[in-house]
Amino acid sequence: MYKIEEKYHPVIELALETGELQRRFFRREGLQITTKSSLVDMVTEADIACDQLIVGRIKELFPEDAILSEEQGVQPIEESRLSGYEWIIDPLDGTTNFSIGHPIFAVSIARWYKGEPEFGVVYIPMLNELYYAQKGFGSYNGDQALSISKKTQLSESVLATGFPYDRATAINNNSKNIEKMIPLIKGVRRMGAAAYDLCLVASGIYDAYWELRLGKWDMAAGCLMITEAGGTFRATVDEGKYNVITGSTELCDKIATLVNMSNESK
Repeated sequence: MYKIEEKYHPVIELALETGELQRRFFRREGLQITTKSSLVDMVTEADIACDQLIVGRIKELFPEDAILSEEQGVQPIEESRLSGYEWIIDPLDGTTNFSIGHPIFAVSIARWYKGEPEFGVVYIPMLNELYYAQKGFGSYNGDQALSISKKTQLSESVLATGFPYDRATAINNNSKNIEKMIPLIKGVRRMGAAAYDLCLVASGIYDAYWELRLGKWDMAAGCLMITEAGGTFRATVDEGKYNVITGSTELCDKIATLVNMSNESK
């Protein structure tokens, strides 16, 4: 059925189930929306419901694994029972899109072992696109193996990026990087869901991607899609925020010389 170990099949099914839950909430009148760190950092009742579904099921399936979810944080577990594995969950990546009725958002679930990605699944319910990967097994969209773009020149390449939630206060909010890159590339896209951006790089649809100040849950599954598709994934971490450049090695090298990847806030 799926081209990875059977123990992860129920998690893929969980991602599909969560996507169906998102469909039921999508564009529903009276959707409850609150804010977290800023006015552009939102959470909806759909985020909460999906988070509770995923965390509850993972606890049943893998009771000795640690869990980090965007909405509930680190889940407590007795240290003596810890397996060395950690699940990293973004129950609804692209909450802003979801809240305004824009149909690009995703479920992202990853399992890491001692700080390295082992398994990941990303599902985009409104497109019915299912991406999954396991270390050493490759990455897939359904039953199709993924492979990154072979382009090496920026002038031929379409890149993706985004802007941090704290863009009003961050010294480097990526706007100057965009200004510098636009004349050098074929095009730039801003999808609004980092997990999906990474899957599109793994698929060779986007040639490369960079972004600043991502949460661990934003890239925990997508990074494995790219490396298992033959790509390069580079990330620096500062105060829990990830600065990412990914794509082919040649494009990553070029992007790294042009963009400011410092991670500072006022």
